[in-house]
Amino acid sequence: MRLPSFIRRFLEINPREVEFDRRGFTCSNAEVRGHLETIGRTFLRGYSAAMARDDQDSLASALDQIQLELRGFAYEGAAMALALLDGIMFRGDRFLRFAKGPGRRHIYMLHVGAGWACARLPWTRRRIERAFAKLDPVLRWLVIDGYGFHQGYFAGKTQAISGLSASGLSEHGRHVFYQGLGRSLWFIDGADVHGIRRSISQFSPLYHNDAWSGVGLACAYAGGIASAAIEELRQESGLHAAALAQGAAFAAKARQLAGNPAPHTETACSVICQMAAGQAAALCDTAFARINPLHLCPYQDWRLLVQKSFASWLEIPNREHGFVGIA
Repeated sequence: MRLPSFIRRFLEINPREVEFDRRGFTCSNAEVRGHLETIGRTFLRGYSAAMARDDQDSLASALDQIQLELRGFAYEGAAMALALLDGIMFRGDRFLRFAKGPGRRHIYMLHVGAGWACARLPWTRRRIERAFAKLDPVLRWLVIDGYGFHQGYFAGKTQAISGLSASGLSEHGRHVFYQGLGRSLWFIDGADVHGIRRSISQFSPLYHNDAWSGVGLACAYAGGIASAAIEELRQESGLHAAALAQGAAFAAKARQLAGNPAPHTETACSVICQMAAGQAAALCDTAFARINPLHLCPYQDWRLLVQKSFASWLEIPNREHGFVGIA
């Protein structure tokens, strides 16, 4: 069923919403700022493309015209639009059809984009874990990651955290939320290593590991800083270096599956993971094969297994990871 044009117009997002001045983000490096704002505009380009098209093959074709390195963000934006339309229609299947069809290679980014939609739908936001219970038992948790990113990006760090009490998220869900919130710091703090560390220090220590995981994901997937700054980021993460590496490895896996490699992902993995992006992605595959999808939160199990591998590889002292995983 085609949505009336006036509703589509109502759902339009002003392009200025991704500008740093509008969001109040800080970034002293004009080149980095331009790169991160371009990512935001690419997301909105995907969102608008999905709002304007009912044919999903046509949508995928339009998204595939976008520069390869940025294409995943366009698919993420498209997923937000599709999930938002589904939520408004209450019975829509746009998101699922796209995820199983033309968008399947970008499956990770699609789930994250769906989380943005949940943040815009109050009746879904309050029951987000139940709303996506029928999705893939592992990847559905990325919806909460997307929700956490959205809240940090649009509401701000403090408001995002204060709103958690009304979110209805389980403790596992909260850990994934903080991964998304950590990703948002890459934009909020303008990819500034010291600013990111200070922001994470303001979070409850229980979620520091999750936030550093999100930072690693953003560093390797979004990019924007040189190898020397990435090395500084690795040093700043301290005992959370395995979580940072796990995030970078997840970014490498997402790009490998989508077929949109990026030099900055290779650089991030070489510095943070101490291995090539392809090796980091393969490590994710090995860990994924070991998880039990029937566990309470297999996504957390996946993260923990990858982090344990990096803790050994990078010779990081054992520490409390801050969430329940595989014994």
